[in-house]
Amino acid sequence: MAKNKKFWNWARDADESGERVLYFDGEISDETWWGDEITPAMFKSELFSDKGDITIWLNSPGGDCIAASQIYAMLMDYPHNVTVKIDGIAASAASVIAMAGTKVLMAPTALMMVHNPLTIAIGDTDEMQKAISMLDEVKESIINAYQVKTNQSRAKISHWMDAETWMNANKAIELGFADGVLEDSKRHQAAPTYAFSRRAVTNSLLDKVKTKEQPKPEPEPQGVLAESLQKRLNLIIH
Repeated sequence: MAKNKKFWNWARDADESGERVLYFDGEISDETWWGDEITPAMFKSELFSDKGDITIWLNSPGGDCIAASQIYAMLMDYPHNVTVKIDGIAASAASVIAMAGTKVLMAPTALMMVHNPLTIAIGDTDEMQKAISMLDEVKESIINAYQVKTNQSRAKISHWMDAETWMNANKAIELGFADGVLEDSKRHQAAPTYAFSRRAVTNSLLDKVKTKEQPKPEPEPQGVLAESLQKRLNLIIH
């Protein structure tokens, strides 16, 4: 594990308030989080190492939903105000982190996206069913976070996720995912531009669970992707 390969960075506000500032730039990486007790502990230690309100600058195409879930929980447990400022993109897992904000502000040009969790599974029908069941549970857990913030019905949120819904600032405010428009979008670090990539947010959750349960995994079985298998089944049915 690359101990220095973090996807977050802390700073201090330049003004007299000295408010804590947290930057999330780029993919919410599973490489330095899942299966590694050091990284979650490191983030939690840094989060609770000081007091006071926090401003989070969020610009991410998404990534690992497990890491996002843990970060969300830690931020919700933080006893002070957390202001999330989205100055680029908050897609997929990154939108879950945004929901932890006491206040969520979006730049006029920023985008937020919500969609269903994705994975790649290889195996027999039992393995495929496990993947489907797992994704259903992950989706329900994500809906929990969205519902707490938006007060929208679970049915509506589920529909938006099914449709892979993109929202500009005004739309996100209308639906309850954001609270206002960020008027002063200046940050103390240059904000890079990220494009949403389906590959970046396709997490092999089953493989992660197996790795967690079996430190010495057996050789990877040969097979086809679940998506490819489903396409073949559709051809047979029709």
